[in-house]
Formats: sequence, C-alpha cells, structure tokens
Amino acid sequence: MQRVSTTTLISLAFLAACSGGSTTFDGTNTTPPPAASFDIDSGNAMVVAGAAYGAVVTSGDLAGLAANTGLTADAGGSFAKPASDTQLGSALDRFLQKVPLGPDVYDCLVPGGTVTFSAEIIDPLVLAAGMLSVGDTFLVEYVNCDDGAGEVIDGTIDLTVDAFDGNVLPPSAYDMTMVMNVTDLQVTTATDVLTSNGDATARLNSLQAPYVEASVSGNSMTMDTNSTSDTLSSYSTAQTLDAGVTPSPYTMSASGTLDSSRLSGVIRYTTPVTFEGFDTNYPHTGELFVEGENSSARLVADNDVDVHIDLDLDGNGTVDETIVTTWADLEGM
Repeated sequence: MQRVSTTTLISLAFLAACSGGSTTFDGTNTTPPPAASFDIDSGNAMVVAGAAYGAVVTSGDLAGLAANTGLTADAGGSFAKPASDTQLGSALDRFLQKVPLGPDVYDCLVPGGTVTFSAEIIDPLVLAAGMLSVGDTFLVEYVNCDDGAGEVIDGTIDLTVDAFDGNVLPPSAYDMTMVMNVTDLQVTTATDVLTSNGDATARLNSLQAPYVEASVSGNSMTMDTNSTSDTLSSYSTAQTLDAGVTPSPYTMSASGTLDSSRLSGVIRYTTPVTFEGFDTNYPHTGELFVEGENSSARLVADNDVDVHIDLDLDGNGTVDETIVTTWADLEGM
C-alpha cells in the first residue's frame, strides 16, 4: 500500500467500470455515491483507514499499468516522465509512423512476451503531423509482457480519443482525454496477481512538462487479488507531479465509495485536505475522511512516517477517540 509502486501514479489511464459519471479536472465526481452501510469503531478503524487509503493508491497504480501502452510515455521509476523512452513507448513511436497502422506485434523487454498495437485513425494526415483526432481508437494487447518493472502483464486495453491538443511524437507533450475499456487486465508480481475489468474516462496534461496533471473518474471499478476483492464506485482522483524539481513534489486527491472483502460493508471516502509528498515517500501532509453509516474516521498525515486517526463514533462531529499509528502499520492492514 505504499504510495507508489514500480508503475507510475501520474499517468493517463486509470481503470474503472460502467458508464462513468461526470467529473472535473480537480478529481471531483458529480455522481452521488451509494450510502455507507456499517459503522466505524476503535476495533476496525485501522483496517478501514488502511483499506480506504489503499484503494486510493491502488487506483493510481492501475493508472501506471495502463501507461505501459506507451501513450503516456512512462520513463520508468515511480512516476511518468514526459518522454517516450521506454521499450513500449519506442514501439508505439514506430507504430504511429507507419501507414497503414497494424496490427503490429512488438517484443517486450524480457524475451517471450509481446504487446500488439492496432488502431483506427480518423485522419492519417493529422496523425502524420503528430496529432490525434477525436474518435481515433487504439487496441493494446498484452501477452506475458514483462518490460523490466517486475510485473508481467496480460490482457487488453481499448482507448478512444475524446479530446486532444499537442503532439504525441517525441518530444511528446499534450493535453489528452481518452475513454478506456479494460478486459481481464492481469498483472502478476512476485507476491500477487491483480485482475481488473472496466472502463474509465481519463485526462493527462503534460503541456507544461516536466510538471504533469492527471485526472480520472468512473462509476465502478473491480480489482481482484489473491486474497481480496475491492469495488470502487462513484470515484475520482486527481494527481500532479513536478519532475523538474528534486525531490519531486506530488499531490493526490480522491473521492469515492469502497466495497471490500476486508470490510463488513460499504464506506465512503474523500480527501478534504489534499495529500502532498515527495518522490516515492508517503504523504507528509493531507487528510482522508472516511464515512461509516453513523460514524467516521479522519486519517491525518503528521509527516511521511506518522499518522493519526480521529474517530467520531456517533456522527455528532466530535472526536471521541484518536489512534496514533504509522503509514507502515496501515500498510499491513
């Protein structure tokens, strides 16, 4: 549950499901979420807070998986960089400069895996100039694809351009919105297997790179692992990264509803105070507010090591109990 994994948090694509609700670029989803269905207390607060924060972070990790299409040019490490210099990014560059387009099969970094690109382009002349047209579609198919990040990817991603400004050819910089459909996207790591299905509308703005902004929302997303099953609904996230500064500052805000096999019901979450941090560290400031049926828990970042959880056990707005803990302890929930 650490804030970032080997894949990027700041990226175009993010997995969701069903006919996504409306969203704004600040990560606010206007679709009313379902009601919370159980109460938070001192006995379950750590699990609830850990699951809610984990849902926010896992969503970002899934965004990074889709960045491996090369459309967002993940340069490796923890965050996306505004340059197409990965194995798959280079494959996409070659693919976009061909006429006609695909399907073309490219080898992944580790032998034995492939990624296949196909596309339907509205105007080839627009593409030749390095731009995309509204309605352009791409199909990316992974087969045992290991691009050196410690993860093996299988499954398919469909992408349709909904808005575009900028240029996709190196050095790429653009403001782009895409609608995605993900089918049986399976990511295998040394310790787990994550399988996702769904769709989303996502936006990435890298026109001011190396400062980038990403926002995405959806009505529902289901993620299954070896031991858990989580469904996010009426959710949205917004993230920024300034890779031109060392250490690189990021922000992360989110809202949504979580139904998890780790919990006895549904919870709702928001970030009334945006999370902020540096590089791959946990946030050093920010808050995550989690609502139960008649109770709430407020996770507060004291620094990038310590956190505390303020519990309102009866929903009257008064803190009844405070749990002092660490990000590392929450990670184990």
